[in-house]
Amino acid sequence: MECHCHNCKQEKISLWKEYGSIVLSAILLAAGFALRSFRVFDNLPSWSELSWFLIAYLPVAIPVMKEAWECLCRKDVFNEFTLMFIATIGAFYIGEYPEGVAVMLFYSLGELLQGKAVGQAQRSIRALLDVRPETATVVQEDGTRHTISPQQVHLNEIIEVKTGERVPLDGILLEDAASFNTAALTGESVPRTIHKDEEVLAGMITTEQPIHLRVCRPFEQSALSRILDLVQHAASRKAPAELFIRRFARIYTPIVTGLAVLIVLFPWIYSLTNEQFIFLFDEWLYRALIFLVISCPCALVISIPLSYFGGIGVASRQGILFKGGNYLDAITRINTVVFDKTGTLTVGSFCVQHCSPATDVSEETLIRLVASVEQNSTHPIARAIVTEAQTRNIQLTTAHEVKEIAGQGLKAIVDGDTVLIGNTHLLSSNGVACPGNTKTDNATSVICAVNGQYIGTLLLADTLKADAHAAIQELKALRIKNIQMLSGDKQSIVTSLAHTLGIKQAYGDLLPEGKVEHIESLRQNPTNHIAFVGDGINDAPVLALSDIGIAMGKVGSDAVIETADVVIQNDQPSKVATAIRIGRYTQHIAWQNIALALGIKLLVLMLGVVGIATLWEAVFADVGVALLAILNTIRIQRKQFDDTTKPNSHYHQETNH
Repeated sequence: MECHCHNCKQEKISLWKEYGSIVLSAILLAAGFALRSFRVFDNLPSWSELSWFLIAYLPVAIPVMKEAWECLCRKDVFNEFTLMFIATIGAFYIGEYPEGVAVMLFYSLGELLQGKAVGQAQRSIRALLDVRPETATVVQEDGTRHTISPQQVHLNEIIEVKTGERVPLDGILLEDAASFNTAALTGESVPRTIHKDEEVLAGMITTEQPIHLRVCRPFEQSALSRILDLVQHAASRKAPAELFIRRFARIYTPIVTGLAVLIVLFPWIYSLTNEQFIFLFDEWLYRALIFLVISCPCALVISIPLSYFGGIGVASRQGILFKGGNYLDAITRINTVVFDKTGTLTVGSFCVQHCSPATDVSEETLIRLVASVEQNSTHPIARAIVTEAQTRNIQLTTAHEVKEIAGQGLKAIVDGDTVLIGNTHLLSSNGVACPGNTKTDNATSVICAVNGQYIGTLLLADTLKADAHAAIQELKALRIKNIQMLSGDKQSIVTSLAHTLGIKQAYGDLLPEGKVEHIESLRQNPTNHIAFVGDGINDAPVLALSDIGIAMGKVGSDAVIETADVVIQNDQPSKVATAIRIGRYTQHIAWQNIALALGIKLLVLMLGVVGIATLWEAVFADVGVALLAILNTIRIQRKQFDDTTKPNSHYHQETNH
């Protein structure tokens, strides 16, 4: 209970430090207005009114004066702190005490709220990604457990992660299988099952059982640490709008300071040559002060970077990592999207599409024989056939005298029978006649013969990802008409797949250098702004050559992080359209803020110069516009971008078909 009270006291002290000076100044300003209204100061010494408003001014002015002094020490003369200080001192000089206090009060309040908004954007990203546990439980050889910092855990040590806990380090799973929540890494809510000897990444949460891992990477090199570092440093790569505002502010601020001086100086010079013109110093100084307050560029300097930082945060929550605001901006100009096929639009692994046994042979018998011969092979086709047998709960038989015939297939003895597994060349060279329908342009054929008799064919092919159709349709909805597909696979397979997806241009039989040549030919047209979507490893040269390189999946791969400009962590091609939507919306908000700030400021500036606007309007044009821009920017973080992680049922049905 005592601890709770102590926390309350600490919280109250923190709140008072944060808001105390603003609250005190506001109370004194309101009281000063009341005393003025009831003419109390008329019955007091002449210095009493100045003293009252000076006391109201100091709580909010001292932090600003401190900032102004520090800037001056760094030889940064023209900054917003100096502008506010000059403007409020000028207001006191001409006797506008309440307005002087109000300018500094609302400016301080605006700075506080701006800081809160920036802090919230930063915290949202840290909360999203910095989910690394502070401790790890190491299991010793004698079974004892020690809880230490993840930084102290060595490679190949065994750690235990209890149900519901986050994995502190990358490691190899020692259990047969376990289910994990991978949302921190991929933004995907669907649990993922990982099997024995597969890699588990830091940040995942074990959902059903305690697990044991053999650590395979130190703390600093974990996938989550690299992702966190990537996003935190993304802010250093500025978008063109941010760079424009920074350059603009450096030139703009000294210019408007000089103009403010000229607003006083020119009428005075004119009055020297024209006796009919009555020069009132206080009136023109007031106009110059209004000009100074309005000219403060904080609305632009804060809201534009905040827009891009918010966009990076929103994309991260969707499982999309932008390496910087410049890429968030560049993706808005994309009008050509080129997909790699394998592992990008397709799953990247074979599966049995069709089983064609000969007459009087069952599918189970055909699959059992082929899988029995292939069960010790690491070839992707062999693994796909064995997986099919396991899915059907088919018991395999031990194969003997397994012999690989290069470029043709395998020969083995199963249950005393001679079994041939491979292509038509293997069977014809052994005198086995095959039916004419064993070949297909759209799949890989695995033909089986027993004791010189053909018994059937298995057709295997890569399968489309569940959201591949949705990915193409979403891009077309964004008016991206030039969508292409490249692959090293056979042209017939690529063409068939492209037709299924609705892609008009598809190119197969390409080596890596062929893909590079294709992208270079696209780049010869200056109107093409190209995004290439690939796996980030084999396609590294093409990713680097494109205007935007987008890597799919492979969360733990260094090559992906290093090569791509954008990393889509959950391996879903539909996220390409989501990334473009986020980029366009972020840019839209940023330019809205620029137009809002400059438009209102220019309007009030002109009104101030001709003597219509007061310091109150100037305060709105500065602090008010900054707050409006920040509120506009918050829309990015609250915007619900269409979630395409669940494929449209129509597309899903077509894929299954």
